[in-house]
Amino acid sequence: MVAPVAIVLAVLVLYPLGYGFYLSLTDANEANVARDIGAFHAPATYKMVWFDNYWSVLSGADGDFYPRLIWTVIWTVSCVVLHIAIGMGLALLLNRRMRAKLLYRALLILPWAVPAFVGVFAWRLMLNSQYGVFNDMITAVGLPAQNWLATPFAQKTAVIMVNVWIGVPFNMVALLGGLQSIPKELYEAAEMDGASPWQRFVNITLPGLRPVTNTVVLLGCIWTFNMFAVIYLLLGQNTTGEADILVTFAFRKAFTGVSDYSGAATYGIVILALLLAFSTFYRRRQLKTEQA
Repeated sequence: MVAPVAIVLAVLVLYPLGYGFYLSLTDANEANVARDIGAFHAPATYKMVWFDNYWSVLSGADGDFYPRLIWTVIWTVSCVVLHIAIGMGLALLLNRRMRAKLLYRALLILPWAVPAFVGVFAWRLMLNSQYGVFNDMITAVGLPAQNWLATPFAQKTAVIMVNVWIGVPFNMVALLGGLQSIPKELYEAAEMDGASPWQRFVNITLPGLRPVTNTVVLLGCIWTFNMFAVIYLLLGQNTTGEADILVTFAFRKAFTGVSDYSGAATYGIVILALLLAFSTFYRRRQLKTEQA
């Protein structure tokens, strides 16, 4: 009964991962891999270089890894913090008695329900310097049109804004479920003891949400660290490269210019190692906190 699942995992996960690790130990690129040119077949001529690619990346010799890593960490932390903060605020609002609650909940979940590429393309059209709705609004009041994606800072701000818009609904739903699982008797007892709303939030809501928040933060960090679609689809080829995180930079190494397959595979394995290390450290720290 386990065999079908094991076969699927081996074909879709283990084989690509193993082949990617093998490529990272070589100097494979577009010029030396096997290829067919008409009726002529050119055999592969790349060779093993073992861990030279990893040394080049981790030592900073390539000059790209650490700037991309710093921006990737900033991007991940910014998005996850905004996801949790805005999701928490919306969850607290929806957890209260209010009219048309189901309508508000449906509207707030909409960005999550829409496929990511559709939402990103919609934002790309709105940010268009010639035909975008943002420029239409500011020119309507007499202000000059802006090129919203012209500079590295503007590109970084835009990708964070769009990713937050896409990711907030999931956090809102998860935190709302956590809020509804907290016994109301705790709030009633605290209110009878004279606790202020802030004290109830700090001493009841936050501890009650800890299991949900721990999981949401871990998943959010992994998803955001690897969020390829938002950056690639929003910026496309119209980018200075400053807004590329590690995963999009690895993609461009593999599929733009002279394809560097071994370099892209090396970045992929390094990204995997970073996420495994972070996940292990995070889970162990949470276990120690729970046991204390």
